Amino acid sequence: MSSTSSVHPPSIKFRGPHLGIVGLVFVALFVAALFPVTAFGGLPYFPGPGATVAEMMNFFSRRQSGVLLCAFLQFGSAIPLGIFTATASSQLRFLGVRAAGTQIALFGGILTAANIMITSSFLWAMIYPGVAQDSALTQALYRISFGLGGPGFSVPFGILLAGISVTAGFYRLLPKWMVVLGLIIAVIGELSWFEMLNIHLLPLIPLTRFPGYLWIIAAGFLLPRKKLIRAKS
Repeated sequence: MSSTSSVHPPSIKFRGPHLGIVGLVFVALFVAALFPVTAFGGLPYFPGPGATVAEMMNFFSRRQSGVLLCAFLQFGSAIPLGIFTATASSQLRFLGVRAAGTQIALFGGILTAANIMITSSFLWAMIYPGVAQDSALTQALYRISFGLGGPGFSVPFGILLAGISVTAGFYRLLPKWMVVLGLIIAVIGELSWFEMLNIHLLPLIPLTRFPGYLWIIAAGFLLPRKKLIRAKS
């Protein structure tokens, strides 16, 4: 009996959604939302921040079905991201983490999910009759949606990654390379804030977004779901 318990020490399992699977669902929905409004879905494709008002109006008046599908999928992707965030914070505490990083990650993830919902709602509003024909309204809604979906996404998303990385690093819950990579992506995310001052820093946003997607999936599968039960003396 004692030899068996020494080989297999007693442990308890975290009760909650699997982070890796939830992360996969989020990434699948968000990436799928990009196809209808990019060159894969036809021309014209989604205008960049340097686009003219005429290009914005042309896109939102001609690609209404693509924008609607994009907004629908992006709005839905906010749900698994929120679940991932809440679960990650809870799982870190379950594993014994007693640090502010869990709450910092929670703040970053919930803010990112909220921004996704708000951004997709603006996109949804822009395809209604009369909106895309109003140049001033189209430009205003576009700038707001880009601000929330650009640096408004990458900055809090970086906070989510930093919160998980730092706490997991201190408590040795993730491999060192994962911790370092998460922190690098998080720093890039925070630097993307300066895109609001200089459009040439726009590449920092996708450099946060897509490597960050792979990171949260990997972290979701690597983060332990069991902890050992310490014997009482």
